[in-house]
Amino acid sequence: MSTAILVVVAVAVVAALAAAVHLARTRARTRRLKRRFGPEYDRTLRSEGGRSAAERELRSREERHDELELRDLDPRRREEYREQWGRVQERFVDTPEAAVEQADGLVTVVMGERGYPTHGFEEKVAHLSVEHGRTMEHYRGAHAISGRAANHEASTEELRQAMKHYHALFEELLSVPGKDRPAGAAPDGGTGHAAATGPAGARPAGRRDGQAPRS
Repeated sequence: MSTAILVVVAVAVVAALAAAVHLARTRARTRRLKRRFGPEYDRTLRSEGGRSAAERELRSREERHDELELRDLDPRRREEYREQWGRVQERFVDTPEAAVEQADGLVTVVMGERGYPTHGFEEKVAHLSVEHGRTMEHYRGAHAISGRAANHEASTEELRQAMKHYHALFEELLSVPGKDRPAGAAPDGGTGHAAATGPAGARPAGRRDGQAPRS
């Protein structure tokens, strides 16, 4: 076999190996991003119109997230916030729209204390999704209902669902990573639905129809 043919074969082998390595790395990156962002990966895939663009966006979120100075809450502060949530929940019986607005405000306060940005809904989602990707559907749902509630267009049942959605993110923000649940896991263990029980120590509030908003 001539030297020229050997060179061509060698180049082809190297190119094939490089392509295989690139493909393996790409697949590994995709698997990692899917694990980390959960449903947010698929949402970003749809919004960006393709895998490459979506993964660039998600990696950009990770880079911006790494610049944050996040901090855990001490046990006393977590308990104080849960007591505040209980009071908000109790207000639902008489003023459900106001209770949903207050739930949004309380979640935002906890975000700020944890070190997350608190301005601009999409900006908040971008940063939160890195560690709480599986809870962003709850947050988006709550935000959408809150918008309708501001115009008095949300039903009592929708407002109850908003409270559940806010509570899902609220409990994740209060949790201790590696202790209360794995980082990024949904509050109910990964089903994507909020837990049916209320916060620890909170007295369920009655609804106008006689049912408590189990958030």
